[in-house]
Amino acid sequence: MADDDLPIVSFGSLMTEGTTLSRRGQHDKALGCFNDALKLRAGDKHCLITRSKCFLKLGDTENSLKDAEASLQIDNTFYEGLYQKAEALYTMGDFEFALVFYHRGRRLRPDLHKFQLGINKAEEAIVNCIGNPSSLKLESKEELCFVSRQAELQSKKDNQKQQNKPKDQKDKKDMKKKSPKTEQQLLGELYADKAYLEKLLKDEDLMQSSTRQGIKVMDLVLDGISYLNRRQDFWQQQKPIYARVHERKVLRQERKHDKKPKPAEISRSIEKTMEDIEMFLARGSAEQSCRKAERLLKKIQAWSEEEVPNKNELIGNLYSRIGNAQLAMGQMEAALCSHKMDLDCARQNALTDAESRALDNIGHVYARIGKFQQAISTWEEKIPLAQSSLEKAWLFHEIGRCYLELDKAEEAQKYGQQSLQSADEEGDVEWQLHATVLVAQAQVKLKDYRSAILNFERALDKAKLVPSEAAQNGIIAALDSVSKSFIAELEKTAQEDLSFSEKFTPGKQEEKEKEEQQAEN
Repeated sequence: MADDDLPIVSFGSLMTEGTTLSRRGQHDKALGCFNDALKLRAGDKHCLITRSKCFLKLGDTENSLKDAEASLQIDNTFYEGLYQKAEALYTMGDFEFALVFYHRGRRLRPDLHKFQLGINKAEEAIVNCIGNPSSLKLESKEELCFVSRQAELQSKKDNQKQQNKPKDQKDKKDMKKKSPKTEQQLLGELYADKAYLEKLLKDEDLMQSSTRQGIKVMDLVLDGISYLNRRQDFWQQQKPIYARVHERKVLRQERKHDKKPKPAEISRSIEKTMEDIEMFLARGSAEQSCRKAERLLKKIQAWSEEEVPNKNELIGNLYSRIGNAQLAMGQMEAALCSHKMDLDCARQNALTDAESRALDNIGHVYARIGKFQQAISTWEEKIPLAQSSLEKAWLFHEIGRCYLELDKAEEAQKYGQQSLQSADEEGDVEWQLHATVLVAQAQVKLKDYRSAILNFERALDKAKLVPSEAAQNGIIAALDSVSKSFIAELEKTAQEDLSFSEKFTPGKQEEKEKEEQQAEN
């Protein structure tokens, strides 16, 4: 195995693999990766949130909520945890709870548009259920806590009332009818099941019969219809039927009457399209992802700031996604141009996070096409924007790898040592391992075999802590190769010293001449 190609199976690689699988829609496999990652680093809040998203995709809302709450117990100001908890609650139908946590997240990160989108959809769902929530004022953390407690008490009361309510009364409420056309649009394939169950209700003899377990057939049928009613109510609250079925028709009518779409509708449309763009790219449909992003970009550029809050941030984000899709298609020059547009947009609007993202992507494109010096220059611009020691550890490591590719071993060693220092500050064993290996590889290039052996031995200790059997095997192979080079150098030096000694030691030369003379005689 080559010195610069050591396989590392660790927390970071498990997270990367899990995220990739999840984007491809393989959520079951992704869940296994996240479970293994949490065994290596229990309580990692970022991993908990990623697993929570995976649970939500699988429909396991309870475990999704548990992971989100666990991340907030570690850090109650973790905005990703607040957003994921709100999303889980919203999916469970607890719209009031979800609204509370969307507001908390927006107070922490008002620059993130997704919290405002969450507030919009939660408020709309509440209006659909109980009316206008304008009386709910969320101005301070104390008020938020009060609302949360009141919502919990109200939820308990509602549950008790529901349990004490006579079954016939509850069934009548659940049997509330909508028009057949509306029900068919909401339930889709399940509409036929509901129609069948309602037909069974008319068979009085069957309804009075019981199963072998003593359960009345009527109760089973009513429970099935009740479940389908609840699901169609939830789906209608998630996205109103008129928006799903007649969206284009409504937009045409609004244009006809010179009415513009509401900001909330535009926001929902943008969010959905963004998800589609990411989904297409994750599934390998880079061309579709790129086309969809380009169409959305043209629409957003035509809209005003009032219609689209954070318009400039969205434009930069779309340039970034277009660049990623172009990179996946092998269109390197186009990808570089798109990411530079993202960078220009970020700098013109003082968007620090977006600037950091763009520099990161530009550096990756340069590294992919072998322009390592340009990659180094780009990533060096990103250094002041790094927000944590862990991010610096990764950044210094990538710069050091580029220097190693350029055969500038001294610079590679310097950045490897900086990466190791940042990893030590963070206490991250995985990046300590990466950085130590980089330093050792640079020292091999410099023929400083003794130091390289010491660093490979340190890296081997780190690989045992991760733990990674593959990394250990790779480092052992590298150690063997360096040790052979070191021994060969020692033998060569010893031979040169011996020759020098024989040549210049007093008396040796005269003896040699006498021996040669005697041999001639």
